[in-house]
Amino acid sequence: MDFKTASAKIQTLQDNCEQVIKGKSQAIRILLIGILARGHILIEDVPGVGKTTLARLLARSVDCLFQRIQFTSDLLPSDILGVSIYDETSKTFDFKPGPVFANIVLADEINRTTPKTQSALLEAMSQAQVSIDGQTRDLPHPFLVIGTQNPIEYHGTFPLPRAQLDRFLLRVHMGYPSPSEEQQILREQVHVGRIDHVQPVMTIAELETMQDLVYQVRANDDIIAYIQAIVQATRESSMVELGVSTRAALAL
Repeated sequence: MDFKTASAKIQTLQDNCEQVIKGKSQAIRILLIGILARGHILIEDVPGVGKTTLARLLARSVDCLFQRIQFTSDLLPSDILGVSIYDETSKTFDFKPGPVFANIVLADEINRTTPKTQSALLEAMSQAQVSIDGQTRDLPHPFLVIGTQNPIEYHGTFPLPRAQLDRFLLRVHMGYPSPSEEQQILREQVHVGRIDHVQPVMTIAELETMQDLVYQVRANDDIIAYIQAIVQATRESSMVELGVSTRAALAL
C-alpha cells in the first residue's frame, strides 16, 4: 500500500464515521491521527455529546476485535485483565482473559473507578502486554485504548493517575454541536440505532499496514529540534506543574 492509497482509505474511514457523528470532523480527524500513530486517546467532555458513540463507531468501521469496559467504582483489576480459575477435572488453573484482550478497548467513563483499578491498564497501554500470576501475556496487535471521561468536577469521579495520563497520546474534546447541526441530529432521530447499520470499511491488516507507513515519514532535524524545544519549555515554565516526559516527546 502506498501513501496515496492509505490517504484514500483514511478518508473513507472518516466519511463512514461522519454518517452518524455530525459536525465533529476535526475530532474524528484527530482520533484517526492518533490511531495511525499507534497512540491511545482520551475523549474528555460533558455527558451526552457523543464520546462513547464516536469510540464505538470507530470500532465498527474497522473490522477488528472490540471490547467495551464500563468503569464503575466497584470495578476490580481482574474484571479488566482476566482471572485464573481452578479446573477440578484437569487439576490446573485455566486463564480466562478479560476484555482488555482486544484490538480496540473502549474504557468508558474511565475516571469513575478507583486509581488502583485504573492502574491495571498501565502495562497494557505501555507495552501491549499484561502480567498475571507471574506470567506475561501479549495483547492482540494492534492494541488501542480509547478512554472517555467526564470532567473531574462531577461527583463520583477520580482524577487519572499521572502515569496513566502520560500514556495517552491525545486528549480530544467533543464540544456541543452548532444550532444547525443539532437540529439535523434531532430530525434524524427517527432513524433509531443508525450506528448498528454502519459497516466496516477497513480491515485490521490494512490498519496495521498504514501504521507501518507512518514510520516511513522522514522528520527533518529542524523539526526534531523544534519538538525538543517545546518539550524543554514545558519543563522550565512556572505555569506548568509537570513538564512533558521523554515518552510524550517521542509521541509528539
